[in-house]
Amino acid sequence: MPLFSNITRAKGDPKVLSTGPSSLSAADRLARNLGWLSLGLGATELLAPGALARWLGLYGRETRLRFFGLREVAAGVLTLSVDKQVGLWSRVAGDGLDILTVLPALSRYNPRRGNAALALAALVGVTLIDAAAAQATSAKHARGKGARRSYRDRSGFPNGVAAARTVAAALAEKGREAVRVH
Repeated sequence: MPLFSNITRAKGDPKVLSTGPSSLSAADRLARNLGWLSLGLGATELLAPGALARWLGLYGRETRLRFFGLREVAAGVLTLSVDKQVGLWSRVAGDGLDILTVLPALSRYNPRRGNAALALAALVGVTLIDAAAAQATSAKHARGKGARRSYRDRSGFPNGVAAARTVAAALAEKGREAVRVH
C-alpha cells in the first residue's frame, strides 16, 4: 500500500514505490488485529453503554460497561505496543470479567436472553482466541529461562573499532597540523 505509506512523508523525503512481505509472524499479526478489536470494542462500550446494556438486558449496568470500555481501550493500546503479551493477557482477564457480567443476563426473566446468549458465545470464542494469541506471542518473544543477552561481539562503534581508530588518528593529525601552523 504505497499510497498510504506516502501520506505522512515530507516533501523532500523518498517515496515508497512498492512494499514487500511483512516481517511480522502470524502471532504478531493476530495480536495487532486483536489490539484494534479492543480499541473498537472499548470505544463502543465507552460511547454507547446504554444501547449495549439494553441489547443485553443488563439494565442499570451502564457505568460498569463504561469502565469495561476503558479497560478494553487500555488493553488495546498495550496489545498494539511493544509489550503486546501484557495487553493480550489483560484481554484474557477482561474476557473473564465480561463473561461474569453477561451470565446473569441469561436469566429466564430477561426478555433479551437470546442476545445475551449470542454475546456469551462470542465472548467464549474471543477468549479462546485471546488465550491462544497470548500463549503464542509469549512463547515467540520469550528468552530461555536464565538466558542472558550477550553483547561481547559489540563494540559500540557503528563502523567497528578499526574505523573509529582511523577517524581518531585523522583528527589527531589535523590537530597537530593546526598547532604547527600557529
